[in-house]
Formats: sequence, structure tokens, C-alpha cells
Amino acid sequence: MKAQPASNGASLNQVVREVVRQYLDDMGSTPPDNLHAFILGEIERPLIATVLEHVGGNQSRAARILGITRATLRNRIQRYDLSG
Repeated sequence: MKAQPASNGASLNQVVREVVRQYLDDMGSTPPDNLHAFILGEIERPLIATVLEHVGGNQSRAARILGITRATLRNRIQRYDLSG
């Protein structure tokens, strides 16, 4: 799936790259030990929350859009305390 440009012309890929670069620059020589897990954790909660808002809380539709099972979505909703 190709990244679609945002309304300002930047692709999601470009936006993420810039934010990660800025984060690393701000952290200098002390980024977290597991940057991958940290970044995924920072992105996953708002991603799930935004998709749930977009579909009016319909977990089946949200799971389909996210490409995960409803069980996984329910687990993430609980993990990130997104139940309302």
C-alpha cells in the first residue's frame, strides 16, 4: 500500500521520518534502549483511538481498517485504556 500524501502534500512516511529525526536530535546521545518499541507505543495508541473515532466506535470496522483481529483490537483498547 502506497503512502498517501497529507493535505499539506507530505506523505505519512515523510512526516514520521521527520518526527523521528527531530526526536533523535533532541535526545542527543541518550535515546531509549529500545527505540522501536518506544516509537510503536507512541504511535499505536493515537492510531487506534483515531480509527475508533472515525468509525463511531465500531470495533469490527476498526479492526478491519487496522488489519488486526477484533480480539487484538480489544486487547489494545484495554491496554491503552481506550474503552471510553
